[in-house]
Amino acid sequence: MPWVKREDCNGCGICIEECSGGAISMVDKKAYIDMQNCIRCGVCHDVCPEKAIRHDSETIPVEVEANIARTKECMEACVRHLGRAEEAQKSLKRWIKHYNRARIVAEKTIARLQSLLEGETELR
Repeated sequence: MPWVKREDCNGCGICIEECSGGAISMVDKKAYIDMQNCIRCGVCHDVCPEKAIRHDSETIPVEVEANIARTKECMEACVRHLGRAEEAQKSLKRWIKHYNRARIVAEKTIARLQSLLEGETELR
């Protein structure tokens, strides 16, 4: 999914004009992408003269660190609220289950989408 590197956006509005899904608007003189309306066509990436519209793969390290920080916060909160050190490990195990579930959902989704790519399923 695309995202806007705000410090690179010059507010020219070309992406707004070219956005087929009408998902891009201007917020504080910078492009903003409403991900609910984004159809993932990639046009915005191609038309941005400043290359301010970026690919989301660039945010993976940031997202991983945010997940780790959130997990640690919850582990600490469990110890604080429940009063036992072993609650941190229980919380950690629950977070691992959470991310394993997300991985399984992603893998199954990718497999189904791959079948669309291979023409096994028609679009409705």
